[in-house]
Amino acid sequence: MAVEYSELEKAINTLVTNFHSASADKGPSLKAEEFKSLLSSQLPNLMKTGGSDAGFGDVLKQMGVKDGEGITFKNFWNLIQNLATSQYGLLSNEKVSKCSCLLL
Repeated sequence: MAVEYSELEKAINTLVTNFHSASADKGPSLKAEEFKSLLSSQLPNLMKTGGSDAGFGDVLKQMGVKDGEGITFKNFWNLIQNLATSQYGLLSNEKVSKCSCLLL
């Protein structure tokens, strides 16, 4: 019997797959340009607000990436955590809505 996956499990798989697909050499981390391309295609609204070189640098710093380092999935996950809490408020119908999730 085939295993059926939940929407959340499929979403997690999509995050991991898209991250690794962005790597030209299929390595464990992305170069800055590869990561920028991933964000442009998969998170275009983020790139509209932080797409300048300075804005992109700020995004990398918020993720914990130091100058010259590759972007790991752990760094990417930090971005996803931040986006998830802010996106919740943007997409909910409530005018004053804030995610009160505790992140470990």
